[in-house]
Amino acid sequence: MGEVSVGQPMVEEVEIPVPWGIVAGKWWGSRLKQPVLAIHGWQDNAGSFDRLCPLLPAEISILAIDLPGHGKSSHYPKGMHYFIFWDGITLIRRIVKYYGWENITLLGHSLGGALSFMYAASFPNEVNRFISLDIAGPTVRDHIKLAASTGDSIDKFLHYETLPESKMPCYGYEEMIDLVLAAYEGSVDHDSVEVLMRRGMALAPPHMHKNGYHFARDLRLKVALLGMLSLEQVLAYAECIKCKVLNIRGKPGMNFGNPEVYEKVMEVLHRSASKVVYYEISGTHHLHLVTPERISNEVSQFLLED
Repeated sequence: MGEVSVGQPMVEEVEIPVPWGIVAGKWWGSRLKQPVLAIHGWQDNAGSFDRLCPLLPAEISILAIDLPGHGKSSHYPKGMHYFIFWDGITLIRRIVKYYGWENITLLGHSLGGALSFMYAASFPNEVNRFISLDIAGPTVRDHIKLAASTGDSIDKFLHYETLPESKMPCYGYEEMIDLVLAAYEGSVDHDSVEVLMRRGMALAPPHMHKNGYHFARDLRLKVALLGMLSLEQVLAYAECIKCKVLNIRGKPGMNFGNPEVYEKVMEVLHRSASKVVYYEISGTHHLHLVTPERISNEVSQFLLED
């Protein structure tokens, strides 16, 4: 595969108005071009693409957003749940309508890849192509475990919602980095965590009378997995997808609870989508952040092809 020339893209912070506040993002490249919409994974943020975007050709424009409750984007109002696999379809639609885009291109990692999949299935005639990084479609959870854990999830949600700000834990900078590094269990390295935490943590506000940093993301995101899909639903959505698809799977990548789902979804996409390009590339679940040079050429070729 031939090398693609790379420029140094401009980058600018943007804010998109939504009914509950703003969706924040980083726009890489020309503001005069319709960008690729890039969507990060669960509890990450737009910084997830900070290392990949500079490796892509200058003519590719990318808008990487912080999903609601993540990074610099507004949290949902009190009383509202996050149903992430469903909310994301509406969010993408809001952004598309706000900018007046047509025939869009999506780039998503993990949850962001699942949302790209869902949007492409929901609006099959309005998506040109999408790239999914280390996920095929929405995660399928064991329905028996989901039923058994629903009550605990709701109580946890109510606890997080009423947790006073004074109880919000604060950490020193290195302590915060180490905590996140441990939580990701080898999927990211120290430098990658620092990239994510540029948007993922914030200084404790003065009125808290605490020194240090707290997580910027909404605590309620920990209870965002109630609106999960069954395998049958995911495959039905896969049947609706018509656009070109690039799927890059990390090796070892993510350890999925139901690894056979990935193959089943890809089988359907090979039938329904106009084109499917699939690569297995050595790397962790966050290979686009930790080792972006391993996938940048594949991403560039797919985005630039006719």
